[in-house]
Amino acid sequence: MTEYIFSILPSLLGGTLVTLEIFVITIMCSLPLGLVLAFCRISRYKVLSKSVGIYIWLLRGTPLLLQLFFVYYGLPYFGITLDRMPAACIAFVLNYAAYFAEIFRGGIQSIDKGQYEGAKVLGFTYLQTMFRIILPQSARRVLAPVSNEAITLVKDTALVYAIGVGELLRATKIAVSRDAVTTPFLVAAAFYLVMTFALTKLFELLEERFGAYE
Repeated sequence: MTEYIFSILPSLLGGTLVTLEIFVITIMCSLPLGLVLAFCRISRYKVLSKSVGIYIWLLRGTPLLLQLFFVYYGLPYFGITLDRMPAACIAFVLNYAAYFAEIFRGGIQSIDKGQYEGAKVLGFTYLQTMFRIILPQSARRVLAPVSNEAITLVKDTALVYAIGVGELLRATKIAVSRDAVTTPFLVAAAFYLVMTFALTKLFELLEERFGAYE
């Protein structure tokens, strides 16, 4: 058994690297995009706020798998053809940005209005108020839901198997089909557990770090 596990490790590790690549790209792009969308959502300009609201409603209201299919299979009908990996990353970034936008919006709006008034008295601009006062305080409040979304993202990366991206689950299913054993599923489960455990610990450290703002 041990010998077999070592024999399939290279392919599963290769799939894990692809999973991590999708995860990192999605987090690095969707977090700042989500913050921008959150600012647009709470904007005083109704057209901008409503437009972003519709975008968030569409992306949160339809399955990620359907969005993945649309980006990879649907966009070519509009003259836009993407390789599998870029298509997967774009679909994930657009989807998760919508979720992060609502998380950030809730965090920002949870801060007492007196904070804004106090900043105005001190002569702070809107951006200074946001980045020096509001966001540091809301960071602690949004960490838990952001952590949940990040852990969900690790597991959601398995969906890219549907368009042929060779991530961890695809490598696992290939090994299972080839060798007619279920051991690769157990190894893959261990890999996912390790990744989610590492993320959980990371966010626990961040919560301690930002706890000073509470």
